[in-house]
Amino acid sequence: MKITDLNSDGGIGANSLFIEIGPYRILVDAGLHPKKAGLGALPQFHLIEDRPLDFIILTHCHLDHLGGLPVVAGQHPEATLLCSRPSAVIAPRMLHNSISVMKKQRDELNIREYPLFSRADIDALEDRFTPVPYESPIQFQEKGDRISFTFYHAGHVAGACGLQIEYRDKRYLITGDVLFTLQRTLDGAQLPTLNVDTLIMETTRGATERDPDRHRDSEVEALLDLINNVIDRGGSILLPVFALGRMQEVMKILYEARQANRIPKVPIFASGLGMSLVDYFDAISRKTGLVNFQRNIIQKMGVREPNWQFKPGRGVSEQGIFVLSSGMLVEKTPSYKAAAAMLEDSHNAIAFCGYCDPDTPGGKILAHQPGDPFVFEALDYQGTIKAEIVQFDLSGHADREELMEFALAIQPRVLVLTHGDLEARKWFSDSIQKCEAQIQLVDPEPLKAYDLS
Repeated sequence: MKITDLNSDGGIGANSLFIEIGPYRILVDAGLHPKKAGLGALPQFHLIEDRPLDFIILTHCHLDHLGGLPVVAGQHPEATLLCSRPSAVIAPRMLHNSISVMKKQRDELNIREYPLFSRADIDALEDRFTPVPYESPIQFQEKGDRISFTFYHAGHVAGACGLQIEYRDKRYLITGDVLFTLQRTLDGAQLPTLNVDTLIMETTRGATERDPDRHRDSEVEALLDLINNVIDRGGSILLPVFALGRMQEVMKILYEARQANRIPKVPIFASGLGMSLVDYFDAISRKTGLVNFQRNIIQKMGVREPNWQFKPGRGVSEQGIFVLSSGMLVEKTPSYKAAAAMLEDSHNAIAFCGYCDPDTPGGKILAHQPGDPFVFEALDYQGTIKAEIVQFDLSGHADREELMEFALAIQPRVLVLTHGDLEARKWFSDSIQKCEAQIQLVDPEPLKAYDLS
């Protein structure tokens, strides 16, 4: 096996791995870098443009794994596209929304190459998807050489999969983005642990030490306590959420809490891409049973879109719980505008439900102190932080200790570190060396081919 990381910066971003096994050429994921724009946000697809692909495999539908797929699929019309059944449903909706975002950025930022693909490209992509059930090997043969792919449920978000590749007498396991913990809408990951020769593992949370006093259930309870406190004092609470996965889980949490009379019956407001994905989650739940989510919980709670415009420093027109994307308060999104409206009222709270990149508005607010000024640059507005700012750990990624336990349980001959920044990967590298496991460690440099045979 040879492997090349096509994300020019390494780490987390334009995620895309080029894999060569025997006569087969495989691309795993094709993302867009969230901190870059235009063609520079894509993986370095030019490195494989003259090397026909046999397979393009999608592990899940977050844009840092999916966003460049129409581009590379168009460059390689001969490739077979494999994904899980839920991803085949969700991917077109995510990509259509991406086109809308790129068109706005083209007009506002003068990025001439946007959008990078068309709606016709998405339709063509959808026709090429081969949905693969979990734990059902799919085999292909070329010139008498056989290769097999098996998808495994990876937790993280709906449709996320780990990928096992079998070729001759070797087994290669790619975790993708993985979460072993049970979510309200998804079971935890169910990945194989036997006879794995090479493990290619995500390292997202490698720089974050596990807090033994915090776990998912306790974080949910703390979030519900905060909601009660904020409503009791006359304020409103903003829950910035990722559109895919976190919004649906938070809605399920609120529904179960309301059914148990754990939170007051104030209005719940929601908007953004996450609400349109609710129907897709409902369809996946009914057709496959792989997601535990029904649209009727939205109707039963009376969730509705805010019928007013958020104005900086003006508060909200009606007290309530606001579940809005994006999860990191990306500029000009509903959560960004709501935060600007709610920030200067000490009765209010902004409760982040997962990770926030330090360079995003959400990350920057978390780095500030109460009473500090804060600038919403896209709104040309400066406010003072008076609202309560809290961060809960409802991450979609396994913590580093769980991943280390998983790797040591497998005892692969080779461990390849992916999807993590330098500090995160270093923790895994140091930990493997300390435990003196007989594992060959590979921390690949971007754009460099590694022979793992």
